Amino acid sequence: MRLLGWGLGLALAGVVALAMVIGVALAVAYPNLPDISELSDYRPKLPLRVFSAEGTLLAEFGEERRSLTPIKDIPQVMKDAVLAIEDARFYQHGGVDYKGMVRAAVANMGRLKSQGASTITMQVARNVYLSAEKSYTRKIYEILLTFKLEHALTKDQILEIYMNQIYLGNHAYGFASAAETYFGKPLKDLSIAEAAMLAGLPKAPSAYNPISNPTRAKIRQQHIITRMEENGFITEDQANAARKEELHVRSGNGSDRIHAEYVTETVRQLMFAQYGEETYTRGLNVYTTLKANDQDAAYKALRRGLMDFERRQIYRGPEKFVTLPTDPADLDDAIDEALVDHPDNGDVMSAMVLDANPKKISAVRQNGDAVDITGDGLKPAQSGLADKAPPNIKIRRGAIIRVVKTPKGSWEITQLPEVEGAFVAIDPRDGSIKALVGGFDFQKNKFNHVTQAWRQPGSSFKPFIYSAALEIGFTPATIVNDAPLFFDAGVTGGQPWEPKNYDGKFEGQMTLRTALAKSKNMVSIRLLQAIGPKKEQEWITHFGFDPEKHPAYLTMALGAGSVTPMQMASAYSVFANGGYRVNPWLIAKVTDQRGKVLVETKAHVLDEAVRTISPRNAFMMTNLLGEVTLRGTAAAAQRILKRPDVYGKTGTTNDSIDAWFAGYQPTLTAITWIGYDTPRNLGARETGGGLALPVWINFMETALNGVPVVVPVVPEGVTNAGGDWFYTEYGRSTGVTSLGLDDAPAAPGNGAATPPPPANEERNRIIDLFKN
Repeated sequence: MRLLGWGLGLALAGVVALAMVIGVALAVAYPNLPDISELSDYRPKLPLRVFSAEGTLLAEFGEERRSLTPIKDIPQVMKDAVLAIEDARFYQHGGVDYKGMVRAAVANMGRLKSQGASTITMQVARNVYLSAEKSYTRKIYEILLTFKLEHALTKDQILEIYMNQIYLGNHAYGFASAAETYFGKPLKDLSIAEAAMLAGLPKAPSAYNPISNPTRAKIRQQHIITRMEENGFITEDQANAARKEELHVRSGNGSDRIHAEYVTETVRQLMFAQYGEETYTRGLNVYTTLKANDQDAAYKALRRGLMDFERRQIYRGPEKFVTLPTDPADLDDAIDEALVDHPDNGDVMSAMVLDANPKKISAVRQNGDAVDITGDGLKPAQSGLADKAPPNIKIRRGAIIRVVKTPKGSWEITQLPEVEGAFVAIDPRDGSIKALVGGFDFQKNKFNHVTQAWRQPGSSFKPFIYSAALEIGFTPATIVNDAPLFFDAGVTGGQPWEPKNYDGKFEGQMTLRTALAKSKNMVSIRLLQAIGPKKEQEWITHFGFDPEKHPAYLTMALGAGSVTPMQMASAYSVFANGGYRVNPWLIAKVTDQRGKVLVETKAHVLDEAVRTISPRNAFMMTNLLGEVTLRGTAAAAQRILKRPDVYGKTGTTNDSIDAWFAGYQPTLTAITWIGYDTPRNLGARETGGGLALPVWINFMETALNGVPVVVPVVPEGVTNAGGDWFYTEYGRSTGVTSLGLDDAPAAPGNGAATPPPPANEERNRIIDLFKN
């Protein structure tokens, strides 16, 4: 009994001593715990997020992809999935789940791998404030901090922090960001099966990643669905349906996202200019005017157009040659190391050649997929397969090449294009930008050709010459002579100039309507002679062009000045909307992380304050540009789109350096440009109609799908006579009836050039008034 008494006394003393030690430790440690007061108003570092007009996420800028979602906006199915696997008794315990700890201890007996018992509150304490080291000291701090959190915050506040703070792989923090990252949808739209998949990520974001480890992710998901059923969060029928649901996980290679890199970079620069470094941490949400479907269509149309052009070019050879090892064990590592510097460019993928002959190329991609190219797939690179091919273009073992999948599923050899392009579409009714692609690939070339490339517009500038001509009495029925012109050095002030039509042919007398449809250079020059270059230079300011970029010479008639594709979009919108100037704009709204509107842009109203040309001038030009798309150089537009309300003009500059198509439907103006950054010939047969127009049509097929045909409204001041339109005061008997027929400036060898005399008194009077 004495020994028992001593034993009990010593045990009790030990317990008291241990309690005193713990008490002292707690007294010392508790004041050193971090201040958690800011968690009552939880504000993590949130990235800048850029959205389309419909709310589709286009890009995020910041170290962490995160979206702060209040607990009331987190769907119950997502909360249930997390609680089922992480902490089913979250709302019952006080921060430390003693029952769970006992259960875990029993489960761990005899196991090599332990089972944890951390509650959600403990995970918040660890993730927000503590390091990842494993020590008894850190564990004590974790438990103490857990009690402090439970005392200071409500259960909903703790759960909200957890579901927004936790790292879930692929740069995604929080379940809202993960829903977008893995499924491309907002959190509120998740199914039970999708929520269960995401709930499996906190334990090991890499091991259970549905993109990189789909098999393990599926096993984890099935376990969580079972736990949800066992905890009564879902019924047996719901569990069975969730187990069978086929999930559509985003690929992770960017192929299923909206490519708007040039747009989002513009937004980033604008936001940084306003908010500085806070741009990347305060959770700004920028809603653009972009339409997701239109942007996707524009990106694909431009890439397709540039790649189609590339197929017609001479093969320039593989991107690099490497010496591959003969030992198969070392081959994979050598291929991976070589291709890492030649990443896939969207659907234009890199591959390493293992064997090549004139009938077949055997290659392998970085992911290990075999690529066999035969038949027509070899045609773009025949010169590189010839026996006598120069070493720099010879396709052989160790060559790094580019390949694409054809619509039929076979492989084709190709090369990254050197040519560049631009595409922009705006709503002419308010100037809002609906699609913008600044080049073939943002990672390859960050120069935004839509806003930064100053290029000659060529014949796509002619409508602005015709518009001025209408104001001085010319009509669509005016007869003009498509005959040779010659200007000596005394007239030009420089070198003699003998302009030509694109096809080198002259067709004599024709109406203005026909001349524009056929894009006749001689007719445009004669019109500019009648208008006067100085007056034309003033007239184009109505469309937003810079006069200094368009010197007042006759070469202006052929589009020898400088424009950007964005300027052209704004200018053609004047015709599309009935005569109003609109300024393109991109940002519709900026909000903070809680949805408070910081900046909002209202759509511009078209009223007389922004009118720049008369309604009848815009109507007449639209009518003339409809002739271009009906039976002129852009006749494919109406034929393929099968609608009469599309209008526009092709453009090809001297030596085929720039190719354009500028056009519109009354609800959408779109501009395509293609050319080399360092200007050079695109090819003797390459034109705006052959290069740029197909891109425009390809885009419009998607953008105008379901859009009703718009019938032009005839404005006051115009009349129809003999099947053509005229300004009321310039009917057939009073307007300019002809120009340059028998009185054209002489061609070389026929004497000195002389200005054409007036065709009639009325025309002479109008021109004199206009020039004065």
